[in-house]
Amino acid sequence: MSHKYAGGCDHNHTHSENDPIDNHICHCSVCKSVTGQDTTHVVFFNHGDLVVDNVEGLNRQPFNAQNPDGPLELCTCAKCGAPIMLDDKQSRIRAIVPNLMGFDSASLPATYHAFYDASTGAAAPDDGRPIYDGLRPEFVWPEPA
Repeated sequence: MSHKYAGGCDHNHTHSENDPIDNHICHCSVCKSVTGQDTTHVVFFNHGDLVVDNVEGLNRQPFNAQNPDGPLELCTCAKCGAPIMLDDKQSRIRAIVPNLMGFDSASLPATYHAFYDASTGAAAPDDGRPIYDGLRPEFVWPEPA
């Protein structure tokens, strides 16, 4: 069956029929550390909108090693180790990094830059998207599912 958005690995599939609630290029140090990328394309879905067909087949670890009790867990495939999603222990969101989690990045274009900090010395993005020092100002965290 075809889904509007789909990803995962050969052992764990994820999909959503609903559009994401946020879609940005992240400049934070945690994303840089976890992904090894200078910037990371991150997509938030409402928690219940991103379906995982094999939740039992996931290993979970803190997303932020500096804050192991934080709300986000990095979920990886227990069989192959592929990153599958970020799961919010508070059941507000599930997040994906399209280029690392099997999704089509072009179908989920980022709309802004988040967590850009000029003091790091990184050049300011010049692609015309808005730049913020956090999530976009109008973003509201969903209520827990």
